[in-house]
Order: sequence, then C-alpha cells, then structure tokens
Amino acid sequence: MAQEIEHTHLPIRGINIHVAQVGKGELGTVVFLHGFPEIWYSWRHQMLAVAAAGYRAIAPDCRGYGLSDQLPEGEEASWSWEDLVADVLAILDALAVPKAFVVGKDFGAVPAYEFALQHPGRTAGVACLGIPFSPVPFSFEATMPEGFYILRWGEPGRAEADFGRYDARRVVRTVYALFAGAEVPVAGEGQEIMDLADLSTPLPEWLAEEDLDAYAALYEKSGFRYPLQMPYRSLHKMPNRLDAKFQVPVFMVMGEKDYCLKFPGFEAALRGGAMESFAPDLKIAYIPEGSHFVQEQLPEQVNELLLGFFKDHPTVAVA
Repeated sequence: MAQEIEHTHLPIRGINIHVAQVGKGELGTVVFLHGFPEIWYSWRHQMLAVAAAGYRAIAPDCRGYGLSDQLPEGEEASWSWEDLVADVLAILDALAVPKAFVVGKDFGAVPAYEFALQHPGRTAGVACLGIPFSPVPFSFEATMPEGFYILRWGEPGRAEADFGRYDARRVVRTVYALFAGAEVPVAGEGQEIMDLADLSTPLPEWLAEEDLDAYAALYEKSGFRYPLQMPYRSLHKMPNRLDAKFQVPVFMVMGEKDYCLKFPGFEAALRGGAMESFAPDLKIAYIPEGSHFVQEQLPEQVNELLLGFFKDHPTVAVA
C-alpha cells in the first residue's frame, strides 16, 4: 500500500515553512527543491517512489511560495539566495536529519548546488534537473531578445500587469503550456508573455486538470509577488563561485526537449565539459523526449535515474 504524503509547518529562521514529507528513511533522506511555476506538488511522483524504495522524502514550499509564509509587501528583495540555502540547513536540523541527498529543479537547482558546496558534510549527493551549475550569475541581457520571458519578468511591474489580467489558474496554465515546449518563450513587439498561449492551447497530456487545480489553489494563496522576485529579479545576485569544487557526487538530468538547453552556455556546460571542471564526481543523463517538466512528464524514467544515483552513493550501511 502506498504511503501517504504528510504536511506540516516548521518554524524556520523566523518564518513558517510548509513541508510535505513521506517515508521512513531506512536508506536515507532526500530533499526536493522546486522551481517556478511549481510547488512541493511537482515532486509528488518522486516523493512516493523514493519513499517506497526506503528513503524519506522532504519537499518544502520555498519561502514566499505556496503554503509557506510571505514577506511583508515591499520587502521582497530582502530575501536572498543565501536564505534559500540556510532554509534547507534549518529544515534538516529541525527534522534531525544529519545528511541528505538534495534534488533541485529549475531555480531550485541554485540553492541545491550551493548547499552542497557550503555543507558537504550534510550532503550525500546533489542531483539537479534542467539547470547546470553556473559559477557566475545568469545574465541574458546581451544574448537574448528583449521579448525573452526572463527579461520581461525581470522588469518590475511588467509581469504583474501581464498576469493581473487573469486568475492564478489561467496564469499557471499558460506557463505550463509554454514551458512544456521545446522553444524558448519569447514575446514579439506589442505582445506580453501571457499572449503567447490561450485557452485553446492544449495542456501537456501528462498534466491533468486536477493537477492544474492543485497548482492554482497554491498560487491563489501565495500570489506571484515573491515568485517574480525569486528567481527572476534575483538572478544578478546569484553566488559567484569561480573557485567552486564539489566534494560530493553530482548528478545532472537533462531533457533534450527542455527549452533551457537552448540558453546561452547550457550546452557547453553539459556537453562541452565545463561543469566537469567544478564537479570531479559528475554524472550526466539525457532523456531524449524530456521537457522542462521532465519529472512530471516522464516520472518513471526520472525516478529510476534518481534512485540509481542514490543507490550508487549509499548513506546507510546495508547489511
């Protein structure tokens, strides 16, 4: 019988963080860090799979997202990437977890990599989906067109006006429809990003209406105020790590139909060997049909890859 995901709020560094968890953890613990427009729920397939395999799965809603606390209006920029790293450490401490695998997706990859660099003694290994390690902050102003969604959403007020035309469900639906494709979302002149899809644009076949309802309910609660700040208006504040050297195993999973593979430098980081110079114990796996949401689209393939990585680097001695 499948185990049920349990929910709790933990007092973490002055705010309440919502945490979903499942599993007894005989073989260790796995922490899952989501991206945008995701939430703990985007890891539902992986959480149940790792729990069934003997691990404890922990998936927080990032601060400012979902059921976790919001920052007072006007103070969004006071929270940083370092806060996301410190939150992971505090969650492990609060749950008395000495060491964990950390899995990140989309912007969640940034604190996952950084946690592994700062706290190798607490990290069994780090696995990231879709976003390679970058030793410098991402910057797209000189390499991508003006209508590129990250540049548009980086402008204070612009996405707020764009999103504000619709309810949360419609916004999340549009982003999923766009981001599930292989092309980079770019608005033309006189267009906003929300104009690139409408209700006639089909949802990806692996996303059910009830899944969309789950996301919509959480974004109706949190709104998009902090998600626009983190990550889109905080990319220039990413850590500079030109001297980085991972002391733990690193696993990168990339869907070959993930539009992010077309971002400047991503192909070189993965296929050109740039990431290997920072991660001596690096493994990269490609999923040919994988999209930006590969863990929801092809959960069985992702689960198999992740469990293989965990089993290759056991944290608990097996008799």
